[in-house]
Amino acid sequence: MTNKSLVTTFILAGLPHPPQLDTLLFATFLLIYVLSVLGNLLILLVITVDPHLHTPMYFFLTNLSFIDMWFSTVTVPKVLMSLVSPAGGALSFHSCVAQLYSFHFLGSTECFLYTVMSYDRYLAISHPLRYSGLMRGRTCALLATTTWLSGALHSAVQTTLTFRLPYCGPSRIQHYFCDAPPILKLACADTSAVEMVIFINIGVVASGCFLLIVLSYVSIVCSILKIRTSEGRHRAFQTCASHCIVVLCFFVPCVFIYLRPGSKAAVDGVVAVFYTVLTPLLNPVVYTLRNKEVKKALLKLKDKVAYSQDK
Repeated sequence: MTNKSLVTTFILAGLPHPPQLDTLLFATFLLIYVLSVLGNLLILLVITVDPHLHTPMYFFLTNLSFIDMWFSTVTVPKVLMSLVSPAGGALSFHSCVAQLYSFHFLGSTECFLYTVMSYDRYLAISHPLRYSGLMRGRTCALLATTTWLSGALHSAVQTTLTFRLPYCGPSRIQHYFCDAPPILKLACADTSAVEMVIFINIGVVASGCFLLIVLSYVSIVCSILKIRTSEGRHRAFQTCASHCIVVLCFFVPCVFIYLRPGSKAAVDGVVAVFYTVLTPLLNPVVYTLRNKEVKKALLKLKDKVAYSQDK
């Protein structure tokens, strides 16, 4: 990727806050980050160890946990550095390119993965007798691979469009990570065409995925209402509720930031915290505290660890 940019280093402005809150914000973000990484690692460990969780639903959940673990790692460490050091917000041009690509790669892959997970729940609830035949191991692997490749392609488009423009200065990005909208404001060229293409690109992906998820859940609700026993309906609703919670927490902030006219840097920075920092923590919490199978697997793992220590 070559252009005529004169800027070699970008400066991240970070989250808008009074200086006296540096220590409190550092401790808060560090705690959330550690819990997010440990929580997602625990889910990966439990699902890998317990054979009862080797099903399509939990296969996709391992992909989600892996994404979330790295999704927060792309942004949060830089936020922590900016809170403890005045020079912590400095980022080389190529590091900014890498961060933007990684962010959109993981974010768009997660978007596609939520869609696949909703399709998986639709088949499990609406077509339970055909489910095992439709969602075989090869099919699940193909769906997962497609989400990763689609995310990589989508991110490559975003990154190429953003950094094909020249950047001559200023170099201060009004955000806490390298993202397309605040970076494009620094370009010393007309960005209207690029902004429109990026808007359409993100809009098609986000609205398309969200529409497919909504259609899946409309069909799921219709199928659930046909279940005769109240216990069966409750179990089905509980299974889908976890997915709905994380989908809303991911999509609503994304739509607010990328698909509305006239972005405001301060507001966008605060809203972005929800899906870059809190959602990776929310996923392990929702999928463990609301999931009886995962909680049973955790207890089994705890008993195995205690037994091995006693021996």
